[in-house]
Amino acid sequence: MTFAVLTDSPASSGLAYHLLRAALDRYGVGPRHLDAAQWAVAERLAERALALESRVLATPEAARTTLGAARVGGALAEIAGRYETRAEFLADLAASGLDEDALAAAIGRELRFDAVMEGIAAGAPVPDSDAARAFYDAHPERFHRPERRQARHLLITVNPDFSENDAATAAGRARDLADRLKADPSRFEELARTHSECPSALEGGRLGVVPRGRLYESLDDCLFGLAAGEVAGPIETEIGFHVLMCESILVARVVPFVRAEPSLLDFLAARSRRAAQTSWLRTIGAVGGPRLGGREAVLESKAAADAPGGSDWTNWADNPPAPPRAPRPRG
Repeated sequence: MTFAVLTDSPASSGLAYHLLRAALDRYGVGPRHLDAAQWAVAERLAERALALESRVLATPEAARTTLGAARVGGALAEIAGRYETRAEFLADLAASGLDEDALAAAIGRELRFDAVMEGIAAGAPVPDSDAARAFYDAHPERFHRPERRQARHLLITVNPDFSENDAATAAGRARDLADRLKADPSRFEELARTHSECPSALEGGRLGVVPRGRLYESLDDCLFGLAAGEVAGPIETEIGFHVLMCESILVARVVPFVRAEPSLLDFLAARSRRAAQTSWLRTIGAVGGPRLGGREAVLESKAAADAPGGSDWTNWADNPPAPPRAPRPRG
């Protein structure tokens, strides 16, 4: 598909830019590769993003905000870097009605928007240890970690098209491996790499840390009945015969406040910053009343959505997630 607006004004080039970004971020391809349904979604996101951006950039706060050319150049290079070749990058620009100068101008608008929003967030109250403690005490269920198991497994699949994988032969192979591993569990990684027909074979059958309910019910029941270092199997599921090993048991526990506090402070600070941004957007008419959608919807909902519950919080508190990597375009 081709982009149907002329880029002879900042607004139109901004719309073309936001369409390009929406297509890359949501689908990993430039706009010219979208089908009709994808195009409609990307165009709606682009229109909403541009509407909010325009509202914010019309404020006195935006007028006082300046950017260095290096930031624009770096962002331009980041977008170009998503493409395998410069030719593909330029082709997507042309199909979007953009050239590099128009793209740089649109990027500058977006970066100024981001700088304004960062400035608003910088004035947000900073939560202290007392606030973190109050949240911790008010939400004890979020800091409980259920029992988990460090596990490995080995799979022999059933496939009647291959003699070595018909049901009887596969079951026999799995029994033989289970017997060998029960006699010497230290060989599990070695034999999984050699015999397992699961992708986890590449990592010696490693499943990692598994909470209850993650596996097939029969495997789950078996794993959580094993002692540390014990091997069981074969266990039949719809995909074949499994041999399981429980490497260690991580007992149920409550994450102590001292362990949760650093990540909890980060979470509360981010929530405070988003609340300040949302409040300011309301004062300029960018949220509330008729919906602009897109970015402001994220600002309003993200604080609640980012607060994990149950064991998810304990995982996040121990290992805060890395930001997602931007997708590379396909084809």
